[in-house]
Amino acid sequence: MSPTTGTRTGAKDSSDSGRPPSHLRRLLQQDKNDPWAVRLLPRIVFGLAAAYTLFLIASQSGSSFVMVCAVLLLGGAIWLLRRRTQLLLALASTILAAAFSGYFSAVSDAARMSTSAAVTGTAAFGHWALAGMALLGAWMVKEHPGRRGVTVVIADVILVIGSVAGMFVPEAGVPIGFVGVLGVLAIRGAGAKAVMARARKGRQVISRLRRREARKTADS
Repeated sequence: MSPTTGTRTGAKDSSDSGRPPSHLRRLLQQDKNDPWAVRLLPRIVFGLAAAYTLFLIASQSGSSFVMVCAVLLLGGAIWLLRRRTQLLLALASTILAAAFSGYFSAVSDAARMSTSAAVTGTAAFGHWALAGMALLGAWMVKEHPGRRGVTVVIADVILVIGSVAGMFVPEAGVPIGFVGVLGVLAIRGAGAKAVMARARKGRQVISRLRRREARKTADS
């Protein structure tokens, strides 16, 4: 072997030793000074175990498969919205309001011994539509003075109260919820803030005019 060849081989070995190890090699080595490899291995193990468990549960029946899909979709939505707390709060409040209003509608029809599900479906659909209107109305305003999620929660609480009132007076449940949702959106939205600002300006103008008239009468 010539000295030139030995020099090239040594340079190649030194360059290979200077390169960082691949991700697979780092994962298999499990160096204590490498936090990425140490944390990734248990995540992979627990992830595979969770995936296998969900697969076993979903393969039992059709309802189990639907439940697993719903849980995965809900978990994915929560993960995507983990930094948007107001939207996550609004979605959770909307789902709870729809569930409670539908339950109260069904209970009211069962208490009245109603054999037809038409009244229950109409009331539940009306309350669900109002819950969606509260959710969309809070985000349609460009400059919302308060927190949008809190606005949706207040509107949903009033909506649930309206559904409870509908248990005793079926014809008044949806109108009460409609008026309550509109009132909350108007009070918490930028429109009400603009109206109040205009009213304050009007009061200031009227007070100035009254002061000028009082000065004129005093001078005369």
